[in-house]
Order: sequence, then C-alpha cells, then structure tokens
Amino acid sequence: MLIELRDVRKRYNIGRPTEAEVLHGIDLQVRQGEFVALMGPSGSGKSTLLNILGLLERMTTGHYRLGEEAVQDLSDTELTLRRRRMLGFVFQFHHLLPAFSALENVTLPALMAEGVVRRAQRDHARELLAAVGLAQAMDKRPGELSGGMQQRVAIARALVMNPPLVLADEPTGNLDTASSAEVFGLLRRIHAERGTSFVLVTHDPRLGAQCDRLVELVDGRIARDEPVTRAAPPA
Repeated sequence: MLIELRDVRKRYNIGRPTEAEVLHGIDLQVRQGEFVALMGPSGSGKSTLLNILGLLERMTTGHYRLGEEAVQDLSDTELTLRRRRMLGFVFQFHHLLPAFSALENVTLPALMAEGVVRRAQRDHARELLAAVGLAQAMDKRPGELSGGMQQRVAIARALVMNPPLVLADEPTGNLDTASSAEVFGLLRRIHAERGTSFVLVTHDPRLGAQCDRLVELVDGRIARDEPVTRAAPPA
C-alpha cells in the first residue's frame, strides 16, 4: 500500500476556545499505480487532505502510513526528506521561477535536495522535457512559454526525482479547454508508461470520469469512493 490514512482529523483554532474541524475521521488507501480523482464542492476539505497527503500540513489526530512508514510523528526535517524522496507536486499555478530556463526549473528539486545538480540529473531533466514535448524549449524562460507549456514544465519538475506518487491540485484549472485536455492526457500517459501513482484534485467532472477511481469529499467526510466505470466504445 502506498498511502494508508486511518481516522484522520484536522482541526483549526479559530479563536480560543473555539476549534473548527474540517476533516472528520478520514480513512483512505491508495495503491501503487492508481490514478485517483479527489472531488467535492468548495470547502469540502480537498486541499486540506491533499496537504496532509503531501506532508505539507500535519493532521490533528489519526494515522498516516506512506509506503512502509508511519509518518504522522516524524520531525519537520524528516518530513522534508520523505517529501523529496516520495512525492512530486503539480499545482494549478505552475510556480516556475521566471528568471530560470525551463531546464533550470526542472532541475531545481535536485538542487534543493543535494545543493548541486549532477550531470545525470541534468540529463534526466532533459529527457523529461523531451517526453513532455518541450525538447526545443529547454532554454526558454517561463515568460516565453504558453500556459500549457509552463504546466508541462511543472509536470517534468514533479517527476525529476522519480517519486512514486504525484499530487496534483487542479493542474488544469488555469488552462483553456484545449490545453487542459493536453495536460491531462500527458498525466495519463505518464501514469501508463511509468506506473507513477496520481492523486488529482479537480472540480471538472469530465476529468474525474477519465480517472480510475473517484473519491468524493463532502463536508470533510468521504461520501463516495468507487472505481470509475467507463462506457464501452461503440461496436
């Protein structure tokens, strides 16, 4: 099992002695190789849950196993190390550094992890950019790229450390319809070719219907968790 959450709750202090609980006893498992859509209305707790999965935010109570390790009690330093080794992130806004080239943006996680970008890592970054269709744009800065191209750079960056799991928070939410379909298709291709697991937050039911499994949050609780059934192609 790649992810296992048991009875995960998250509360925020909104003024003593008042607390607001936004996640109410979440139980969730994600197996290696799954492509999971996380859906639900605004305010349902999707982003909070994704932040907990990404070791960006701590749960209030509960248990979280990432791979073979319980991570809920690790120190901040240990969480950072696990995050670098196990997780890639793609967000709605690509968060590319405008003064850096596409290649430099992709190699940034390796630089942060080791303080130096090794030749093998730079070669791997070049391979990833070529794989996402940007072989001719490696030296271009983000301002010289379209929105869809910038998001493809962000996808390559998420993969450069070879994480087993990528967490994607509305990765197509800031794109037009054509670019959205292109980026989502790229995620599916990476999943098929590399076996990378994905948990994708989306408001778009069309994208959710193209995932393998749908988890729906409502008011901080899992209201639905089921495989996606696709219509058979016409004979």
